[in-house]
Order: sequence, then C-alpha cells, then structure tokens
Amino acid sequence: MPPRASRVTFRVLRTRLRAYWTLIKSLQTGLLLVTGLAGHMSARCPLTTWQTLLAVAGSLFLAISGSTVLNMIYDRDIDLQMKRTCQRPLPSGLVTVSEALLLGLILAGMGVGWAVAMAPLYGLVVFAGLFFDVVVYTIWLKRRTPWSIVWGGIAGGMPILAGRVLGTGQIDLIGLFLALAVLLWIPTHVMTFSIKYAEDYRRAGVPVFPNTYGERITRLLLGLSTGAAVIAMLLAAWLSGLRWGYLYATLGLGVVLLGLALVSLLRASPKLNFALYKMASVYMLIAMVLIMVGV
Repeated sequence: MPPRASRVTFRVLRTRLRAYWTLIKSLQTGLLLVTGLAGHMSARCPLTTWQTLLAVAGSLFLAISGSTVLNMIYDRDIDLQMKRTCQRPLPSGLVTVSEALLLGLILAGMGVGWAVAMAPLYGLVVFAGLFFDVVVYTIWLKRRTPWSIVWGGIAGGMPILAGRVLGTGQIDLIGLFLALAVLLWIPTHVMTFSIKYAEDYRRAGVPVFPNTYGERITRLLLGLSTGAAVIAMLLAAWLSGLRWGYLYATLGLGVVLLGLALVSLLRASPKLNFALYKMASVYMLIAMVLIMVGV
C-alpha cells in the first residue's frame, strides 16, 4: 500500500475508533467501573488476585459500554435536538445505527457472558444493571417522567453490587448499602446537569426536575439525596471494616459535598451548580479509592 494511502487509512481508522470511544461515554463508564472494583475489593476476599480484578474490570467495562451504546442508539433523536449532543457520532451521521447496534450488542453480550462464566449470581446482577439501564430507564421511563432517574440510579448501583457479590458469593447488607449510596448519589450528578441544560431538555421534550417542578424544588431534592448518599456511603464503609483514618476521610468528603449542595440551595448560581456537579464525581471517585485501599 502506498504511504499516502496508508496515512489516509490510519486517519480513517483513528476517526472511527474515536467515534466508538465517544459512544461508550468513557468517563461515565470509567467511574462505574471503579465502583465495581471497589465493591469487589470491599469483600476482602482471600482469593482476590490481579487476574480476578482484571476479569472484573473487563466484564464490567464491556457490559457498561454495551449498555451505553444501546442507550445512545435509542436517544439519537433526542441528541439531535440538543445543542450539547447534536455532534455525537449517531446524530451527526459519523456512525450508522446498524453499526452502533452491532457494537452495542457485541459489547453487552460479551460482558454479560463473561460475568456469567465467572459466577452465575455475579452475571445476573450485571445483566440486571444492563436491563434496568436500557429497558426500564431509557426505553420505558426517560421520556415519560423525571422520576426515571430513580431507575437510572438503580442501574448505576449494579456494578458496585456486582463486584461485592463476586467477592462474597451473596447479596449482603454491605453490598446493598453500597448500591444505595450510588443510587442516591446519581441525582446529585444528574440534577445539577439538568439544571444547567434545562432548556436543552425542554427543547427535546425530555421531562427533567427543573422543568417539571421548578429549580427550587430540584435543589431541595438534590440536597436531600446528597445527604442520604453520604449517610449510606458511611454506613457501607463502616460495616465493611474501613479503617478509621479512611472513614474520617470519607466523612470529610461527604461533608464538603453536602455543604456545597446546601449552599447551592440557599444561593443558587451557575458557578455553584457547576462546582457541585464536578464535586459529585470527585467525591464518588475518591470514596471508591478509599474503600479499595482502606478495607
């Protein structure tokens, strides 16, 4: 192949891979993947090896990525109407629907299949996360009610529960508290985002809390869910045997996050809303790291 043709082929391949990477929402997928690893490591399973951790990471990455791609396919008409999403690979035409569908099904199938092969109960929880995310949240409820985020939160809590299940061989109280912490954290992440892009969601016809109940009620619910998430995370960390120094660090992070939520409720501003949105992700990431290293 001539050098010029090779360069063109490489550029096309790079563009295609970049589009696929955009389809899986790498930052969101990565954060959920970290929760799954934290859930597994919280079990302090004596048989945990780097091979097991790699298998957990691989199976969850594939399942979560496949779920995200399938969601992007179903939401492509919404994305086309929103300024912040209209340039995504599907609405922009960079990736075809059939191409994305094949990719999503392959990723999801491989992820769930790998999980089932590792442990049937682990595979069942991973599949439940995919089902709640794609079928219940995206297809059934997202365009009908802003309360769909509850089911989106349940889906978001499945990776950490799945990791815990693989480590313990059962669904236990700690795993449920960990999943609950993620479920309650989801509104902090989603509601701040929906406040910022309320007009985009209105244009696309997607019901979100700011447009349905008003921004004041949204911020109140956001503060309540943030407080509940912090409490659930502390209970899970304490029950799992997190050492006191790490437990205090988790508490400190939670206080900062809750403080931002309360200040945002009292003095609403775009800057505070953005800070809360970013802090929510930082809180979850660091809390998961503390669980991984402090149990």
